[in-house]
Amino acid sequence: MSMAALARSERMLLCDLMLELGPDAPTLCEGWSVIDLAAHLVVREHDLWAAPGIVVGGPFRPMLEQAMRRRRGQGLERLVEIVRGGAPRIYRLVPSGAQLAEFFVHHEDVRRANGSEPRHGPAELDEALARLIRATGARLLSRVESGVDVVWNGGVLYRHGAEPRAVLSGPPGELILYLMGRRSAARVQLSGDSAAVEALEKAKLGI
Repeated sequence: MSMAALARSERMLLCDLMLELGPDAPTLCEGWSVIDLAAHLVVREHDLWAAPGIVVGGPFRPMLEQAMRRRRGQGLERLVEIVRGGAPRIYRLVPSGAQLAEFFVHHEDVRRANGSEPRHGPAELDEALARLIRATGARLLSRVESGVDVVWNGGVLYRHGAEPRAVLSGPPGELILYLMGRRSAARVQLSGDSAAVEALEKAKLGI
């Protein structure tokens, strides 16, 4: 299955779960319930005028907050309908890997906040997420001052920085969650030089 197909699958699974749990269910995104996350997904893809508020923040935040209020007012069912309908044509320019990361992580944001355990496989999803780590490791770890080896099944997916080194190991989905700032939810193992581990634990992660 291609990354685009996997991203589509995660999108649909997330839509199903948001409807199942309802608008007030929690997520791992601080301060957001399910309807806030649904509004974010719609704004991200359909309100491009508000996109600078997501990417840059700062002076653009008021535009983003306005867009989020308007979308929340549409209600969860309508928002999910829009998300389920897919991204507009302009999003064909966005790498399918970026869409997979977005929908996988947000799917887990909802799953984990509502008591679900980590998923195991399928193998094609693990492999796709491993490719994402190799491709985006430099950006995800750019604010980590120590060396880090990101490891799956004994193999290094990405090597960041110089010695001393921390070792971050686990399944690709758990590694992505950790690297995207979901430390408390990610089932990973940290080992290696103690100072490097401490630097990784304190660094700001996510995009």
